[in-house]
Amino acid sequence: MDRFIGQPLPRAEDVRLVSGQGRYTDDMNLPDQVYGVFVRSPHPHAVIRAIDAQAALEAPGVLAVLRGQDYLDDGHRGMDHIPNPADAVAFRERAFTESLTGAIFNQRHLPLAVDRVRHVGEPVVLVVARSVREARDACDLVEIDYEPLPAVVDAVRAMDADAPQLWDGAPGNLCFQTRIGDEEAVRQAFARARHVVRQEFRNSRIVNCQMEPRSVLGSYDARTDEYLLIAGSQGVTRQQLCMADALGIPPERLRVVSHDVGGGFGPRSCVNPDQLAVLWAARRVGRPVKWTSDRNEAFLADYQGRDQVIRAAMAFDEQGRILAIDNEVIGNVGAHTVSYVPLANGSRIMTTVYHVPVATALLSAVLTNTPPTGPYRGAGRPEATHVMERMLDIAARQIGMDRIELRRRNLIQPQQMPYRSPMGLTYDSGQFAANMERALVVCEWDGREARKQAALKRGKWLGVGLANYVESPVGAPRERIELVIAGDGRVDCVVGTQSTGQGHETTFRQVLADELGVPFESIGMRTGDTAFVKVGGGSHSDRSMRLVGHLIGDAAAQLRSSGAPVAALLLACDEQSLRFEQGRFVDPATGRSAGLFEVAARIERDGMPGQPEVRRYAAAAEFNGRIPAHPTGTAVCELEVDPETGDVEIVRYTSIDDVGRPINPQIVEGQVHGGLAQGIGQALLEDYQIDPESGQVLSGSYMDYGVARAEVMPPRLDVELTEDPTHGNALGVKGGGESGITPATAAIFNALADALEAVTTEELPMPATPPVIWETIRRGRVAR
Repeated sequence: MDRFIGQPLPRAEDVRLVSGQGRYTDDMNLPDQVYGVFVRSPHPHAVIRAIDAQAALEAPGVLAVLRGQDYLDDGHRGMDHIPNPADAVAFRERAFTESLTGAIFNQRHLPLAVDRVRHVGEPVVLVVARSVREARDACDLVEIDYEPLPAVVDAVRAMDADAPQLWDGAPGNLCFQTRIGDEEAVRQAFARARHVVRQEFRNSRIVNCQMEPRSVLGSYDARTDEYLLIAGSQGVTRQQLCMADALGIPPERLRVVSHDVGGGFGPRSCVNPDQLAVLWAARRVGRPVKWTSDRNEAFLADYQGRDQVIRAAMAFDEQGRILAIDNEVIGNVGAHTVSYVPLANGSRIMTTVYHVPVATALLSAVLTNTPPTGPYRGAGRPEATHVMERMLDIAARQIGMDRIELRRRNLIQPQQMPYRSPMGLTYDSGQFAANMERALVVCEWDGREARKQAALKRGKWLGVGLANYVESPVGAPRERIELVIAGDGRVDCVVGTQSTGQGHETTFRQVLADELGVPFESIGMRTGDTAFVKVGGGSHSDRSMRLVGHLIGDAAAQLRSSGAPVAALLLACDEQSLRFEQGRFVDPATGRSAGLFEVAARIERDGMPGQPEVRRYAAAAEFNGRIPAHPTGTAVCELEVDPETGDVEIVRYTSIDDVGRPINPQIVEGQVHGGLAQGIGQALLEDYQIDPESGQVLSGSYMDYGVARAEVMPPRLDVELTEDPTHGNALGVKGGGESGITPATAAIFNALADALEAVTTEELPMPATPPVIWETIRRGRVAR
């Protein structure tokens, strides 16, 4: 019987973190360290004619003024982000293998721009000085002669024939353009359809507003020719490999450390140019160099998320059953090829939980003069879910069918499992219809009309929206775990994933305590340091518990097997007769037993039987592949709109989530809450504006860019966990990190459309801020 798995234990790391004992990058210092500050481009697109650094070099406290050409002269090269990810199914292949352009573009990313800048905020010069203030003052003395060039910030506009070109190797600003699915079958299905629904959606660009600003501390030891980088990230091994490749050194000469991380959400999986610049600068000046971003800088320089245009088309028969889907997805990659993950994920999951016989999509990855985009919580799946669920509501209105009935007719049914989608994913489990029906009960769907009338008496328009979802968590396919049991009663666990707030110090220990039958408190977790983390894919895509949980089981089985002969010696019995119960090897004949720690003490003293040189009770397990799992569920949003101001209040939210077997239900519920907060932010608040003419960022601070705070969370939030078991892994884990965010914008926008249906059927832009809603209501009233 499990003692810890499934229990809502308080997070073990929280006392340390909330009492100020966390170790974030900016808390770290090294002897004799100095400080770096970047001079960043004020232009979205310009040629760098000349850089005059003489005045800055003569400023007080300045040790170096470093340019991109200096970096190249040292024999280094740009970072290869490997933007084209491993395929969701055939993991040894890339997600995209063909392009209508003839090639898939991938440009190495220099830490400092050399000949040309391509977005506002791109780093051009790094000033290193004894203090931050001296470095900032010297930055003002660097004179850069720019020749401004035409810029383009909109992905659709960037594909025009007359648009400014960012890179010579990407004609038309296309990194790639590819068609997936069965285009001919879709064309035939549309030809015989009774109803065809079309709509364009813009999924807005958002800033990764993690709690901890990014920070980097780099050093170089000339005696050993080794580097050290301390920086919060979502996985140290990827960072190590990427930067070592850029510097042209063996990975073992670069140690990467990531202590506590105050939020990741995807963008911190990839290496940022300032990390590499600081590391290189440490060698140039011969002293440790530290840089910490301020918030305004982050709005210009951090990798961002979303920013897609989806032109959706859906064909239905006379009964309202889906015949086909034909989507065009245009993804704004930004100025550098950091990641194509959102396009890969979104296209794979585009049919979500519905039976769609055939589907196709035209995918375009487009370069623009904007900060690079990358994975952001959900990474393509919330975008796909938003389109699917909005299209169903729009179709229901146009066809004249109840929106829930339309979904009931199209949901994949249990008897269809395992179900292979037209995009090539196979669902092994998921009670899609039952989840929706449960959500309808919990949210009191049938009482919504009475609540609408009550709200109307208060001058508010009430709307209720529903969204079903399924995920396709993939991520890096390789992971490793190492376990050592010590005779003094300790278990050491080294894992390659990196917590950025998920509660790994709790959940991993819950699984390990049950697998080994040892006290929870006896287990120590070590992560985030390539000095002892040999392999690890990091934390993203709901992958951590799926992969690490699987490996914990494997490594624990090894320990039970290798410990049995030692226990037999201690108990003077036949090894084959031993049973393992609650951390102890038991001899049924005598009732005597020996615990794992007693076995470890014997091994430390005498070695393994037949291997006296082996004096550690240890095991390691490594995995390279896919462990498919598909978290799923239903969300219902109930909100009220003030028609006189456009203000929106979410009054109630229901979330029914199948995350598989929940290791810690309390942590899972917290993940749902956090994901919802980010979904609310994108739907209603987070308005990242770039002027299309000047290319300048207009909302580059928290004075202009809204994020969700406590007061926007619904006063009633009902979260229920359900489980349709998956057989993809022994723990039955599916994943819970993205369940809150995946359906959120869809449910909110469906609720907004329901609230406004009396005056308009116009598709609201994202985010639907109060001025946007007020203006939409005004236009609707005038038109009627």
